[in-house]
Amino acid sequence: MTSERQPELHLVTGGSSGLGAAVAQRLDDRGDRVLVLDRKPPETDLPWIEVDLADPASVDAAMLDVLDRTEHLDGVVYAAGVDACGELEDVDGTSWDRVVGVNLLGAARVVRHALPALRERNGIVVTVASTLALKSLPAATAYCASKAGVLAFTRALAAEEQGRTRVTCIIPGGMATSFFDGRPERFAPGPDAVLNDPSDVAAAIVFAMDQPPGCEVRELVICPSVEPSWP
Repeated sequence: MTSERQPELHLVTGGSSGLGAAVAQRLDDRGDRVLVLDRKPPETDLPWIEVDLADPASVDAAMLDVLDRTEHLDGVVYAAGVDACGELEDVDGTSWDRVVGVNLLGAARVVRHALPALRERNGIVVTVASTLALKSLPAATAYCASKAGVLAFTRALAAEEQGRTRVTCIIPGGMATSFFDGRPERFAPGPDAVLNDPSDVAAAIVFAMDQPPGCEVRELVICPSVEPSWP
């Protein structure tokens, strides 16, 4: 007879839309507790803390709030991400820096706050890189640099935390989310583009989170079968 699985508590950044919302929904559907960190509230009734992940002071305040209102923490899924398309000289410095701030520096800051609580539970950190961390494209210097940084950061974190905190990097290809909304046509997927459903990528993330003690998914590429940015 197997023991009943106990609900866990997970923090999901970017959990109000796109992949983050899909992860939060999947975890909530199976009975886990989810706390969303985002600039806007989720469309569901999941508890939410407002944060600007590019602002260190905002992240610090939000994470202190998280740790103050929770008795433990089992996982952090850093799914937040932004982009600033265009050739390097055409993207203003503030926009370029914000991409790195949200995608990479925000991830490091959130994880730094969460680690002591995660270690107590042998919890898990899941970061979200991109196939563009592996194969760079023009007019995407900020995004490619930030996501390559996420991959390197996660590899180093896994080496530091082995045996204390489980660490996984998900490397997704294109997904059918609002991420591409409002872009100039040349920076958006074409009419024939095949994109993954974010709920399918969320399922892969939950699979990685559910590995038994001593077994970890270090890195997982998940993309449409015709993904142009991988391999």
